[in-house]
Amino acid sequence: MDTNRNIGAKGEKMALDFVTNLGYEIVACNWTHGHKEIDIIAKEKNIYIFIEVKTRTNTLLGFPEESISKGKIRSVTEAAREFLYDKQYLDVRFDVISILLYPDKEPEILHIMDAFY
Repeated sequence: MDTNRNIGAKGEKMALDFVTNLGYEIVACNWTHGHKEIDIIAKEKNIYIFIEVKTRTNTLLGFPEESISKGKIRSVTEAAREFLYDKQYLDVRFDVISILLYPDKEPEILHIMDAFY
């Protein structure tokens, strides 16, 4: 049986492949500042995209994207502010990639652009 950590790592790899296929430039993965983490930082033109990835194997507790709390949003936005401190950019965006993994069919990937700010 996969552990939550393994499921999360599998989802983050799938999300990384997904945004790479969209043509985004990957800037960092699992970027941390203190206890705050951003799963994927990407760039498209002069826009930094901070991506939170949520992966689940079922919906018994809701869809993956529904598990993002106000505290998590605050943590990601604070980490993004630290990341951007010495960078030049025109805009930022916060996206969520929600992944449902199934044992017997293809995973479902939902990309929510501008999920929060």
